[in-house]
Amino acid sequence: MNDFDWQDYSSETQAIRAGHRRTSEGEHSMPIFATSSYVFDSAEQASLRFTGKQEGNIYSRFTNPTVRAFQERLALLEQGESCLAFSSGMAAIMAVGMSLLKAGDHVVCSRSVFGNTIMAFQNYFGKFGVTTDFVNLTDLAAWEAAIRPTTRFLFLETPSNPLIELADISALAEIAHRHSCLLVVDNVFCTPILQKPLALGADLVVHSATKYIDGQGRCVGGAVIGRQQLIEKEIYPYLRTGGATMSAFNAWIFLSGLETLAIRMQAHCENAFALAKWLEQQPAVSKVHYPGLETHPQHELAKRQQHHFGGVVSFELVGGQEKAWQLIDATRMLSITANLGDVKTTITHPATTTHGRLSPELRAEVGIKDSLVRISVGLENIEDIKQDLMRGLVD
Repeated sequence: MNDFDWQDYSSETQAIRAGHRRTSEGEHSMPIFATSSYVFDSAEQASLRFTGKQEGNIYSRFTNPTVRAFQERLALLEQGESCLAFSSGMAAIMAVGMSLLKAGDHVVCSRSVFGNTIMAFQNYFGKFGVTTDFVNLTDLAAWEAAIRPTTRFLFLETPSNPLIELADISALAEIAHRHSCLLVVDNVFCTPILQKPLALGADLVVHSATKYIDGQGRCVGGAVIGRQQLIEKEIYPYLRTGGATMSAFNAWIFLSGLETLAIRMQAHCENAFALAKWLEQQPAVSKVHYPGLETHPQHELAKRQQHHFGGVVSFELVGGQEKAWQLIDATRMLSITANLGDVKTTITHPATTTHGRLSPELRAEVGIKDSLVRISVGLENIEDIKQDLMRGLVD
């Protein structure tokens, strides 16, 4: 089992079996290697490990067997050559920027990314001489027009948060590579079960493992997956020095999450699709954002690019923020929290939470209205979810 090749197995099997190198104890479940350091056989072996001339564990800031198992498993699922795990999804994004960018470089980023991602590029990378242009996620011409000779990479989330818009990954990869740029895709909404950006031409995939990979809201973590050259030569040195490390315990939790990811994503998608169709019929709802609906502008792209339509639904209410807050406050079962990807259904008001730090002008520009509500649809009975929402949908 230790040298087993999982490449030819399905995603469901890889998610359960890959990455575990069974020890001499013969354990069936992946153990937690709760150790900060490792003992060497000799001074020579220690020297060889530290200089990189011999593979092996050195220090758990950057080498840990439990974390390594998670990295190998997620790399297989994303069809990538290598993966690095981080302490959070934002730490993974920061690692990409810190590793690949220098003063004078330029980034083209979708306007429709997580609010903190915008802050990272504007407020932090900007302090060190990196400039960023933000463009419409779905406008391929705008992406290409924004590229400069100094552009290092294009960065996007697809589907986007919270409007569930989709970008054509293959088309953007072609544009990026024609201009000698990299394409970086945040795949948190779909996970590798629903979408594989690397297979569509992306160079790097980032994840917040906090979301669907965990699936039960227990731990915070992130990951970056891509070609071995990029991961191990460019990003690994930053992890080793910067120390934004995933703990062994969190990696163990995420490994367990991966084991049920495929079956959970199927159930999330089925519930979300049913809820989106139901919301379309409610008089208090003016618009529903969900790519499974034929009314969604990227419905055909979603069918081509994803294996299902995802577990997040957002919708606009008649009456603005007052009605949105009224709906949220009327729920009894749904969890009022900005997290997503949980087996428990969560509900939030993006304009005052996840995207509250953006200016009103920028929120308006990207289409995040005060009337918008986002639901990460969990695995409760769909009729119970509808009933809970109905309390706030009727006066």
